[in-house]
Amino acid sequence: MPHVVVIGAYGSAGVAAAETLADSGFEVTLVDDGDPGGGLCILRGCMPSKELLSAAEHAHQARHDHRIEGADALSVDLADTVETKNDRVLGFAEHRRNAVHDLAERENVTFVHDTARIVGEHEVEVGGDTVEADYVVVATGSNLNVPAVPGIEDVDWMGSRDVLDATAFPDSGVVMGFGYVGIELVPYLTEVAGMDITVIEHDVRPLDRADDRIGDELLKMYREEFDVTVETGVMETAVEERDHGVRLFLDDGSHVDADQLFCFTGREPAVDGVGLESVNVDATGEWVADTMQSRDAPWVFAAGDVLGERMILHMAKEEGRLAGENVLRHHAGEPLASYDPIPHYVMFAGAGVYPYASVGYTVEEAESRGHEDVVTVSREASSDGIFTSKQVPWGWAKLVVAADGTVLGYHGLHHHADVMAKTLQVVVENESDVRDLPDRAYHPTTPEILDGLFRDAKSQL
Repeated sequence: MPHVVVIGAYGSAGVAAAETLADSGFEVTLVDDGDPGGGLCILRGCMPSKELLSAAEHAHQARHDHRIEGADALSVDLADTVETKNDRVLGFAEHRRNAVHDLAERENVTFVHDTARIVGEHEVEVGGDTVEADYVVVATGSNLNVPAVPGIEDVDWMGSRDVLDATAFPDSGVVMGFGYVGIELVPYLTEVAGMDITVIEHDVRPLDRADDRIGDELLKMYREEFDVTVETGVMETAVEERDHGVRLFLDDGSHVDADQLFCFTGREPAVDGVGLESVNVDATGEWVADTMQSRDAPWVFAAGDVLGERMILHMAKEEGRLAGENVLRHHAGEPLASYDPIPHYVMFAGAGVYPYASVGYTVEEAESRGHEDVVTVSREASSDGIFTSKQVPWGWAKLVVAADGTVLGYHGLHHHADVMAKTLQVVVENESDVRDLPDRAYHPTTPEILDGLFRDAKSQL
């Protein structure tokens, strides 16, 4: 019976691979040393961050609604917020652990709560014992990428994990990193923690893949609606401890003084200690093909954040399932399936009041896939009467349509953009013709802005 070892079985990719392989009849060893265990997303990522952002969302909307008296004096209990977050995520993590442990009740599946390391060709050390493995699936996730800024090793900085657990903050902070994590957590620091925040953005605007207009809208929103100072087009050159705080030096000759330094500087694959180098697998660059098979060792597959690409929960699950399926195909001598997902991103920007969502392709991506004469239409969020009534008029949305009417993509930064993404995901995946879509959207809760985009696109065809 073929033997597969899954390293990182508690994570989203690992458990998806485990579930696929457990049904195969292969001998499966699941390994994870997590304590309490449950995966990055559940314990330290998207789920706990959304728990905190919900508090920021309520606070922000109350403070910015002129109809609510005394909202300026509103405060959020940080200790209660963190305690609520802990209770809920531990429950989610327990559910994940139970799913893995239930798999281990099967005759062909074993779970080992320990470390695993590849030590030789088809050899894996699991908890001190060496086992033979026909295949290995690496799903070890990612770690915080700490930037190599001179002096950073001598100052006290906080990453996202620290923010998720903190029940007190100083008065001011400077943020390095304005990607997904920074964009989500900065409004929490201003709305809930009440901090004065300065953000360092290396480019002219954030969100590299997004339309320039969306990046510009986000900057304006954060500066005017959330009172965030965003320094753009500058790089950090050094940081030093100074008077119970930090001074961050920038390459334009200026500096920022703050009580606390925050590092929201992205993540890097967690491959140290996995032992890939022992079988000459170079885990840098695009070391795994779109089949989830490593390029250097056909018996090693990988999925999820350890690939250092999308780092998004639902894609990690899809990659994990495909890794498991392709292990079975490889053993059977069948062609491997490739992973070519339709892009789908949701970021709870603006304290979750103004999410950024992107489903399908940008104009540039559509053209690179062979579409010519692409049609685009856009709408201001303020054109939606529902948004005006809810006191959330910020934002903008764009629809990308092929010349034959096929809806290729939607990209928006506005209230309920995440709701629209659910509707548009079905439309894009089904390659729907915009001319066949109703003038009124599919569900009464879908924002009116979507109806306007459909109508505008039809008029352009």
